[in-house]
Amino acid sequence: MFTGIVEAVGTVKGVGAIDDGRRLQLLVDGWDPVPVGASIAVNGVCLTALANTGSIEVDVIPETLSRTNLGSLTEGDQVNLERAMPANGRFDGHIVQGHVDGTGTVRSIERDEDGVIMTIHVPDGLVKYLVEKGSVTVDGVSLTIAGLDDSGFSVALIPHTLEVTTLGLRKTGDVVNLEVDILSKYVERLLRADQ
Repeated sequence: MFTGIVEAVGTVKGVGAIDDGRRLQLLVDGWDPVPVGASIAVNGVCLTALANTGSIEVDVIPETLSRTNLGSLTEGDQVNLERAMPANGRFDGHIVQGHVDGTGTVRSIERDEDGVIMTIHVPDGLVKYLVEKGSVTVDGVSLTIAGLDDSGFSVALIPHTLEVTTLGLRKTGDVVNLEVDILSKYVERLLRADQ
């Protein structure tokens, strides 16, 4: 489990082919070695560390490539990274599984002196899980929904978030990974079961 509090921005050192998937090599400064087999969120996607020899290596299978933006990564791109939360750790963001529900597209970015309002278009099937002032994860970053319409949502990004995550690099038209709040999916499932 993760919290959506990004610990570091890493750099894609290399991209290789494996069967139908890809192997990513990621560089990150200032981290202790990530043990082989440990879970790590890369742009909000839970992956398994396969090696840590100066860089973290992870494999991305076709299912993950079809549901996320990891297939578009190239050498030199930056990614949000978070290690799995330890059982005795402090819980800061919200419950994040690292199971991306789909991708959205950055519709607009409006800058002001206090930060940025980013609006994201969401696939039809995900809008129903979003509520104003509820939680959503965008590229692994735990955020609060500031506004909502029939096709997407907006978030208010403070300067700190723009500086310490890749959201400050995003442009209109960029594809971002989305994970909706797991609690909304459980509620929907329970309500459907009672009908």
